[in-house]
Amino acid sequence: MILNALTLKLKRQARDAFKGRHFEATLIVQAVSWFLRDALSYRDIEEMLLERGLEVDHSTLNRWVLAYAPAIERRLRRFRKPHCGSVRVDETYIRVRGQWRSLDRAIDKHGEVVDFLLTANRDLGAAKRFFRKMLSAEPLLAPDRIGTDGAGPYPPAIAESRKEGLLPRAPTHHVTKHLQQGIVSDHFRVKRPMPRVGGFRSFKTARRTIQGFEAMLWLRKGFGFSGAWTMREQNQLLASCFGLPVANTA
Repeated sequence: MILNALTLKLKRQARDAFKGRHFEATLIVQAVSWFLRDALSYRDIEEMLLERGLEVDHSTLNRWVLAYAPAIERRLRRFRKPHCGSVRVDETYIRVRGQWRSLDRAIDKHGEVVDFLLTANRDLGAAKRFFRKMLSAEPLLAPDRIGTDGAGPYPPAIAESRKEGLLPRAPTHHVTKHLQQGIVSDHFRVKRPMPRVGGFRSFKTARRTIQGFEAMLWLRKGFGFSGAWTMREQNQLLASCFGLPVANTA
């Protein structure tokens, strides 16, 4: 019942999401999901669509991804399970215009993604912004255990979050490489479809595209729904988020 009500709300919000587009919404969502889910380039998808009799330029595909990847992330975020209370925080690096930028991420001990944030620098300000974003997203559910790799900005960021009231009590802070192995492996899952050569062309492009990569990782992992979680079920949920028929039932 709750899931049906949420789906109906998402359908109403998506009513005008594809207004003015020259292609059907089902095709757009399918093409965007291909790029975000698999290690495919825009030209790969252009060829795949051409084999199906559809001429879509790779630059158009790029505009679709930048437009709808954040929308997919916002809609799928509502289906996520609450974290278990034990959170691992770590950062990885991606190239943006030839420079390394920090992608802060957090998962719980069961591998459920808690949150993420792309920042220009790895410093105290960036760590504080990440904790503020992570903790304010679920104000009634604060972690009681936080694991980090011992990076300097994390302890003061945790203390600042406590002062701001984002943490109702001081969590236990674990600094251990062993507990971080799970999130380090998770970094590779979200980075797998990212550009291999040269990285992203702009910070805005990276931020919006990474929103989609993270969202599709949530979708692949599932949201704790009972029963099988095949590609068919994933496509059904993604289509329902936009009030669309299922584009690919395989």
